[in-house]
Amino acid sequence: MIARYVPSSSWTPPYIVLAALLILGLGAGGAPVAHGQASLEVHAFDVEAKAPVSDVNVHLANDGIGFESTQVTDDQGIAQWGGLSTSGAYTVFVEESDQFYEARVSGVELRANHTRSVTLLLRPVAEYELDEVVVEGRRGVAEVNRVNAEVSSSLSAASLEDLPVEGRNVTQSLYRLPNVTPSTGFFPEAPNVSINGANGLYTNYLIDGMDNNEQFLGGPQFEVPTGAVKDVTVLTSTYSAEYGRTGNGIFNVTTKSGSNQFEGEAFYLTRPGQPIDGEFTDASGNELPRRDLSGNAVQNGFQRHQGGFALGGPIVKDRTFFFADLEHTTDWKDNLLDAPGVRQTIDGQNQFTYFSGRIDHHWNDRWRSTARVNANRVRIDRQGGGLTGGVTFASAANTQRRDGVHAALQTTYAGDPLVYKGNLQYSWFNWDYADAANPNSPQVAVQDPQGTTVAVLGNPGFTFDSVENTIQLQQKLTYRLGSHTLRAGGDVLVSDHSLAGGGNPNGNYVVRLQDEAALSAFQGLDELGPGLRPGDLRSIQNQFTVENYSVELRPSTFGRRQDLVGLYVEDQFAPVPNLTVTTGLRWDYDSLTEGAGGPDDADWNNLAPRLSFNYALDGRTSLRGGYGIFYDKIIYSVVSDALQQNVSSPAYKDQIRVLIDQGILPSDTDVDEVTFSGNRSASFQDVDYLEGPTGSELSSDQIAASFSNERRILNPNGYENPQTHQFSLGVQRQFGDDLLTYVDLIHTRSYDQFRLRDLNAPKPYDISAREMAVKRAETLPRSQIEADKTRPVDLFQRNVDGSIKFDAKGNPLYKPGVARSIVMTETEGEARYWAANVNLVKDQGDDWYSGRLSYTLSRLRNNTDDINFRAETAHQYGDEWGPSVNDRTHVISAIGSVYPTDGLQVTLAGLIQSGQPINWVP
Repeated sequence: MIARYVPSSSWTPPYIVLAALLILGLGAGGAPVAHGQASLEVHAFDVEAKAPVSDVNVHLANDGIGFESTQVTDDQGIAQWGGLSTSGAYTVFVEESDQFYEARVSGVELRANHTRSVTLLLRPVAEYELDEVVVEGRRGVAEVNRVNAEVSSSLSAASLEDLPVEGRNVTQSLYRLPNVTPSTGFFPEAPNVSINGANGLYTNYLIDGMDNNEQFLGGPQFEVPTGAVKDVTVLTSTYSAEYGRTGNGIFNVTTKSGSNQFEGEAFYLTRPGQPIDGEFTDASGNELPRRDLSGNAVQNGFQRHQGGFALGGPIVKDRTFFFADLEHTTDWKDNLLDAPGVRQTIDGQNQFTYFSGRIDHHWNDRWRSTARVNANRVRIDRQGGGLTGGVTFASAANTQRRDGVHAALQTTYAGDPLVYKGNLQYSWFNWDYADAANPNSPQVAVQDPQGTTVAVLGNPGFTFDSVENTIQLQQKLTYRLGSHTLRAGGDVLVSDHSLAGGGNPNGNYVVRLQDEAALSAFQGLDELGPGLRPGDLRSIQNQFTVENYSVELRPSTFGRRQDLVGLYVEDQFAPVPNLTVTTGLRWDYDSLTEGAGGPDDADWNNLAPRLSFNYALDGRTSLRGGYGIFYDKIIYSVVSDALQQNVSSPAYKDQIRVLIDQGILPSDTDVDEVTFSGNRSASFQDVDYLEGPTGSELSSDQIAASFSNERRILNPNGYENPQTHQFSLGVQRQFGDDLLTYVDLIHTRSYDQFRLRDLNAPKPYDISAREMAVKRAETLPRSQIEADKTRPVDLFQRNVDGSIKFDAKGNPLYKPGVARSIVMTETEGEARYWAANVNLVKDQGDDWYSGRLSYTLSRLRNNTDDINFRAETAHQYGDEWGPSVNDRTHVISAIGSVYPTDGLQVTLAGLIQSGQPINWVP
């Protein structure tokens, strides 16, 4: 029987939720503000003449918010509305006249920052009298886009509720959309979805059209829970110039709002664990780990309890509405501590709390206001142990904390022909990756006599505590001038970053037990158990040796500000009937492109033209296509890593000067600008147990003399914003009111992608097939010293005759204060993506079934996959050209629902895809 250890815990007040409620209450009483604006374009089409109908009165009504409006169709048969609320559902209709019977489309729902198209099929009045005739249409997801060439797909709130998604997690549902696949990330919490096969860190996440990105590493800051989502849309190609800061794709969540009718939900979900949970095993029968909602692996003993409520309704009928959603999840999970003398289960918890609130107010027929707030509190325990047995004791446990608040105030003036939108948002986000249970303790890694680690005590051994404060301001104008719809706008986003990072200022010790008797003494410690601490080993410290001691010498907090500016203009017009052309131009600026230089080194020429067309072959078929250039923003961790892993010691600066002299760095490189006093660790061998010096006890000369395996510098030439050229061509065909098929061909060509370059890399080491066959059983790679001899900058202390100095143990002596590798981020990578996507969407209509089927055939090749990608051999990036880790040749996604009786629905979902490419290295 395995004993169970339950760590103590303390309750933290939900201060974030309280602050969010306060912000919402204050914001609701301010000046006119609104968000969640959308547009609607109605096409009146004569089904017998097969031509657009002009001069027809089209009525638009939304009983949920008390909205009514009428527009007259123009020469192209089009009536347009801008600045519409996303609240409720709209009805579009044309009243019966002496020319046409009544035509009506009900249940039209809108999403933020999107123009939806609806076609009214007008049937001419017959010469003989008929009873009342109404051409009634339905509008779900099966409808043709007749507005633009945007390649996008959506999931409505009803679709999300129908999907069998674990834990009401919206991101788990996104790969049900075309061109979206589960992502292969580089850390557990990395975004779990990829658009067009690109790294998930480069995807842009929006809430009601406003920023929701974790600027440090990428991914969403706030995971919008299902109960707060009205619609989630993926934009994959050829989207408006209004969108920028990504060459990949966009996820835009439209949040729910209240209406004239009170509506709400309350729920409790549980994942009870074994024996109800299924078991997944590999070919050998070994149990495979599952993952929790944060992306971390879990196994037996995992349980989830989840509950929440949502409520929306009127405060003042037809004028003021509210919506609130609160959801909480608690996971219970087990880890096994399996170390000499102790075998116990350690309990841990994950806690996820999300709050969303929104107030909408209609000041008059033209002004509408909204205040929105989102807040989250996340705690993920790393309680010690491991899935199948680990050696980390509970004394070295830590908790990952992710806390954040978004408060948005947005303004809409919906006039004719002018629509104005002004948006303001503040967000705060704190990501403490390892909040230590014992922050003032050293870490001790205990090795057995053979050198295998058998215990880790005291501390996680590192610090990463990031804080972001972000303000975003958007100003947008739309003006209709004849057949032209003109749009222009600006977007400023300022993020202030602060990172407390580095190693353990209390020191990390590696100790080795001398013999089996020492191992037995360790097993016989009175304090032996999950809570064993470093100080408990003092009674046996004469039976082990300190192999290594490392300590953080410069524990500090530092950061930079990132300023993002975007300007755009766009013209959507119809040069001939049934053809809509959209031309646009966007300009983006990112202050982080300055690198080590000043404004003169920034990337100022990010001009991104966009061109697209949509041609209606008839009332139910359209052909669409387009081309555009899209720029990525700089992920802040590129600059943060260059600061944190940098030093400004004299010896390191001398190395930089040698690189300049050899032409590896530009001749005008400013050594003081590319270097920075970041975090710095030093290692010592000859120290007594728990008596190692701290950074404050060492002189500046001792700190400067410490040797580093790798250091970084800022790029002296600055950085280029990665750019992507997108091409798309597609056709859509609607059959009846409830069946839509569409095919899209997509090609992207990406340039200036991030990757790392070791400026002091050793020369390539080529191995022939004969040498490989002869030396496979021997030490095939060259030794560290042999590789170091070939580096451009000499690392060794040398005798008068030029030979390398060695210590008494035969180890080479390195120059004080130098770094073996000097690494810099460059923007020289490239990628190519090809895809053909076929989709079939079926609404229920009057049938007993509905569904969505998507097949994607794609190919993605690149020579960099991540901001930390580096060539396997020196700088031979040409050899790295190959499949991306997110390349999926075949993807089939299917969702099907049946409705056996009224009120009963059964939904099944399936995903089949090609596996992750594997690069084999001999």
